[in-house]
Amino acid sequence: MKFLLVGLGNIGMEYDATRHNIGFDIADTFVIKHGGTFSLDRHAQVAEVKWKGRIFVVIKPTTYMNLSGKAVKYWMDKEKIAIENTLVLVDDLALPLGTLRVRASGSAGGQNGLKNIELMLQTNAYPRLRFGIGSDFPKGKQVDFVLGKWTPSEVPYVKDNLLKSMDIIECWATQGIGKAMTEFNK
Repeated sequence: MKFLLVGLGNIGMEYDATRHNIGFDIADTFVIKHGGTFSLDRHAQVAEVKWKGRIFVVIKPTTYMNLSGKAVKYWMDKEKIAIENTLVLVDDLALPLGTLRVRASGSAGGQNGLKNIELMLQTNAYPRLRFGIGSDFPKGKQVDFVLGKWTPSEVPYVKDNLLKSMDIIECWATQGIGKAMTEFNK
């Protein structure tokens, strides 16, 4: 069984450890946990790891967030991975910090990376893991907040949810999206 994990984020050191790059952080954590390494390939940094008889192709698109769909489509086609075996890892302003949600489909919710994936795949019916970053910012400062670094008080929640994300991904890959939603969407 082959799976595609797509961590959404922006390339460049200026984006490291920002809220908007949590998808990259989840992908990194998964690859490190399973002994893999990333290398640069077409439209993405790519790693392949094996776990419990499953192959995970893990990508971090190099197309920048707003054009993530180009990398997703390319790697799904190249690796012949079905949409239901593709999991997009993404930040979510609408969820409080410390909240994780697994969905089989849904709206982009204003997230430009998800909008572009939907455009390229011609559907919003693809699994995603939404990582709540909260919305604690003054009016008109959304971009600064999303592209901002985690505060010291947020870091423990982030670390805890990175670990929980591993459990969610592994449950999704072994028991399916329904079980992952039942188990982790509390």
